[in-house]
Parts: sequence; structure tokens; C-alpha cells
Amino acid sequence: MNNKPIIYQLLPRLFTNYNDNCRPNGSLEQNGSGKFNLITSKVLAGIKELGTTHVWYTGIIEHATATDFSEYGIERDNPHVVKGIAGSPYAIKDYYDVNPFLADKVENRMAEFEALVKRTHRAGMKVIIDFVPNHTARRYRSDVAPDGVADFGQNDNTELGFDANNNYYYIPNQIFAPSLDLGSDGNAYVEFPAKATGNDAFTAFPGCNDWYETAKLNYGRDYGNGSNHFQPVPDTWFKMLNILRYWCSKGVDGFRCDMAFMVPTEFWQWVIPNVKEHYPDVIFIAEIYDVALYRRFIFNAGFDYLYDKVNLYDTLRDIQCHHHSAARLTNCWQTVEGLEPYMLNFLENHDEQRFASSFYAGDASLVLPSLAVSAFIGTGAMMIYAGQELGEKAAEAEGFSGLDGRTTIFDYWSIPTLRRWLNRGKVDGAALSEGEKQLRRLYIKVLNICNSQPAIRSGRFFDLMYVNYENPTVNPHRQYIFLRSYAGEAVLVAVNFADAPVNLKINIPGHAFDYLDIPEHTVTATELIGDEQAEKTISRNSPFETTVAAHGAVAWLLPHR
Repeated sequence: MNNKPIIYQLLPRLFTNYNDNCRPNGSLEQNGSGKFNLITSKVLAGIKELGTTHVWYTGIIEHATATDFSEYGIERDNPHVVKGIAGSPYAIKDYYDVNPFLADKVENRMAEFEALVKRTHRAGMKVIIDFVPNHTARRYRSDVAPDGVADFGQNDNTELGFDANNNYYYIPNQIFAPSLDLGSDGNAYVEFPAKATGNDAFTAFPGCNDWYETAKLNYGRDYGNGSNHFQPVPDTWFKMLNILRYWCSKGVDGFRCDMAFMVPTEFWQWVIPNVKEHYPDVIFIAEIYDVALYRRFIFNAGFDYLYDKVNLYDTLRDIQCHHHSAARLTNCWQTVEGLEPYMLNFLENHDEQRFASSFYAGDASLVLPSLAVSAFIGTGAMMIYAGQELGEKAAEAEGFSGLDGRTTIFDYWSIPTLRRWLNRGKVDGAALSEGEKQLRRLYIKVLNICNSQPAIRSGRFFDLMYVNYENPTVNPHRQYIFLRSYAGEAVLVAVNFADAPVNLKINIPGHAFDYLDIPEHTVTATELIGDEQAEKTISRNSPFETTVAAHGAVAWLLPHR
């Protein structure tokens, strides 16, 4: 039976950087960088302890940076079109290389990455990296591409705004002139003709809030008149297929596809089967923000998992931060009914504000209701972001983005909670506070339940709210209750977003027993999160009784007999 994917996202640049005196906007020499080689077998064992099945190494493929690596034969990037000092992981300058600052020996950087892949596999986990198909850095140049592979844009006809075999879109006869300083004299950034910008800004004059550091890739769609030119297969398609196969050959097990919805669905329909023909077990995860596109990207485009941000994540955040009703969670599962095995749930990632930050909940100890719902509501994937399990607050103004509740992706920086957990490679958590240790134990418990319990890993779902809206012990605005079952064994999950504990007497309808094929009986039940045991009766004729702590959750395992 396949495991429910538990994905641990980390940026190697930040993850094993032990510098505790980083300066805002600091250089590589001042602030340092995490390294592939510091993600040791011991570190990976600690990640595996969380129940992790996949590690998403973010920011692997070489991107534009303000740091000069020209002594290693790597073309220097113009800092005027780089965000931050380290640069954005999503402004790719060489799809065939890894970032040089992640290696102990720059000239040995790919071998060090390949060794990390092998260590991760030996630790019992699979490797995911970013695939960034929609845009590149403004200047793309590979210094390590296989023989015969042309760079993006190398053979473009730049006199045409659109040509099906151009790799970029152009604004003919206009110089790139965004609303920011491009430098002067020999240090100026000059682009003529201007390329369209990654966020579909088909203009030579993008603003500072556009993705000005990126150039939009052309997959054969003419955005001028909306026409498609997919036959013969455009050059960009073949280039991207070769890139995906290249990384699969390095042992990569999956791709998180950045802004997948900004690339024509027809490309995904073509490329995913072509990759899986040679690498059938590789998974594709789509970053997507439109529920109306979910079915198309699963059943037509062929993705294995999709971000469920605008549905479940946004709802949980509204419940936590804006006192929206927990009853809205019923609509969340209804929205993705039939699709839930393909959903990827999360409370944090590199784009979102930290749960414990002052911009979100402000207190990591409040996380359990949201965590339990995200982890237990479906059979799809669950993801956490490095430091989340320790209550990272992202309380520093690291550089480019300022103080925004997020951990920077643009700067050389380190993460305080992770430094304390890693303890310079000892991975003993000795420097953690008691609260941080307790939180990590909670994440270990919850995330491991996802695969240790068949009802959570593979079972059916039944929402119990409709028979409890008028129940005087249940406040549907602050509590949410559901059942999961597999082979006659059930898990009853109840979460409490309220500031006070509740004593619930939960009604379970006859239809639940019939639909889930579970027996009515009295058993010795185990509360999986807190390890409590008690005699519990599950019956349509008498309520199921349980106490749930303030900002707490319970998951009662009700065995078949």
C-alpha cells in the first residue's frame, strides 16, 4: 500500500547555515550559506523522524545571483536585475547546473548534489526539486549543458514579438526599461529588444512589483491574438523535456512545478507522459491557485498532486486569524470531493507567512487544530516547511523583502530555530527551548499518524457536522468533527479552535456506519495524539463523548473489535 506523501521543504542555502550574526542584505562572505554536505545522514535521520517521505530541496537549480562566481567559469549576473543578494530561486540562469554557493568546492558542485540525493535515498526518503517552466532569469546562459544543447533564446528571431519556435516573447524595437535603476556606464543592464516579463507583463516597462528579474518563456501560445501553435511541437517543449529527463537521471524523484497554470495545459499533457515513459515513478506537483482548474490539471494535464491553497489553506487561515466559522471546512472537502487523493495540504511554505509569525497566528502553540485538519482530512500529500515544526517566527528583516512574516528566499541568511535544533551538526536539539521541543514532538506524533494508521493513510471520509449543528455541546463555528475509516477500523477526529476546552457529545448518524462499514460497539479506544486510552462507545443511539483542549485536537482510534 502506498504511503501518504509527507513532504519536508527546505532551502539548503538557509537550512544548514550556522551563522548566528547575519547582517541584513549581507554578502555570501558576511552571512555564509548552507551546504549540501552539511545535510548529513544524521540530519536526514532527524527529518525522517517527522514521518517525512519526500524532501523538497528548494533552490537547487542555478539561478541569477549578485555574487560573482566568474572565476569558476560561471557568467556573472547583473545585480540590477537580481532580487536580493543571493537572488531568487525562481530566476533560473542554467537549468543544467546547481547553485555554486551550496557546494564546499564550487568546481565539485554537481557531485556534491548527487551525493545528497544518494544520502536522502539511503535515509529512506525521496527527492523533490523545483521545476521552473514559466520563466527564466533575464539572461540565460548554461556553462555545463550537454553538447548540442542550445541555450534558451540562442536561436530566437528577436525581430518578432511572437514566433512559435522562439523561446521568449519580445517587444520589438523597444529597450527594457522597468521602473527601477538599471545602473549606468559599464555596469548598466541593457536588454534590447526587451523580453516579456514572467508574470505575463508583455511590455518593455514592467513595474517594481512585477517579476522584473524574469523573462517569460514561449510555449507556442500567441498572447497577442490568443492562438495556439503546438504543431509541430515547439522548441521550448523539447528543451524542457530534456531538462526534466536530465534531473531524473540524477536520481530526482519528483518535481514541484512552479506556476504550472501559467504554462499551456497541452504542454503538460505532452511532457509528463514522455518523462514517465522512462521514469514511471516520478511525481509532478502543480503550484496552482484556481480551484476551477483543479480537474483539468489532474485528469487532463496528468499531475499527481496540486497545491490546495485557495481552498483549505485560505480557509484555515481565515478561521485562525479572522474568526471565520469552522463550518466552512465542510465546503472545503465538498469543493475537492473526488479529487482529495491529489491534494497537497500545507500551513506553511516559502511563499506564505509563518504560522507563528505576528502576521499569522503569532503563537506556534495554537497550531494543532489546523495541523490536524490539514494532515488528517484526506489521503493526499501533507507538506511542512523547515522550521515550522519548531515554531519559527521569521521575526527578522533579512534584506530584500523586509519584515514580512516570511523566511527570505532572496538573501544569505540562517534560521534561528533550525540552528538551535541542528546544533552545528550534532542534531540533538540541545539548544531548543522546552516549548520548541514539545512542538517538534507534536509534529512527529501527528505526521507519523498519517501513515501508521490505515484509516488516515487510505481510508474513507465522513463529515459529522451536519448532525451536530444543533448539538448544544458543539459550536460549529469553533469545532470541526469527522470520521475516517478503513477495513472496519475508524478514527474520529475532533478539533477545537476556541480559547477554552470543550466537552463534546458527538452525534454519529446511522448513515455513517453504513457508508464507512464500521460496527457499532464499545471498545478500548486510543487517542492517537495524546496516547490516552479509554472505553468508548460508538453507536447511532448514544453520543460519542470526548474532551478537546483549547486550541486542541483529538484523534480517537476505534478498532474493529
